[in-house]
Amino acid sequence: MARRAKDDKTLTRVEMEIMNILWDKGGTDGMNTHAIIAQYPEPQPAYSTIATFMKILTEKGFVSVKKLDPSSKTFNFCPLITREEYTRRFMNDVKNSFFAGSLRSLITFFAKEEEIGEEELKTILSIIEKKS
Repeated sequence: MARRAKDDKTLTRVEMEIMNILWDKGGTDGMNTHAIIAQYPEPQPAYSTIATFMKILTEKGFVSVKKLDPSSKTFNFCPLITREEYTRRFMNDVKNSFFAGSLRSLITFFAKEEEIGEEELKTILSIIEKKS
């Protein structure tokens, strides 16, 4: 079954776990499948499981694949998008899908739903004021 276009723009929970590993530990050369698995706590996922997800992430355009050593069978995976860019896209999709594109509605929702402490509120207001 073919994936819908929307699915290609978002990460599943497991895909997000892998991307977080790449963003946090991958460096400029990326990581191979064994190195990604080593970042998981026990019980670590099977090699074939992570390899499958790496293929999916490559097909979705979130990672690139490169061989560091032409004589090796090992491939390294590098993120093609930063965590910040993915977060920006994801939150924009949330804003448009759930709040009719209204930033005010999105912020109002979180202001009502979350217990925001006084210090946190001051920090948020300071950030907003600097953007004005």
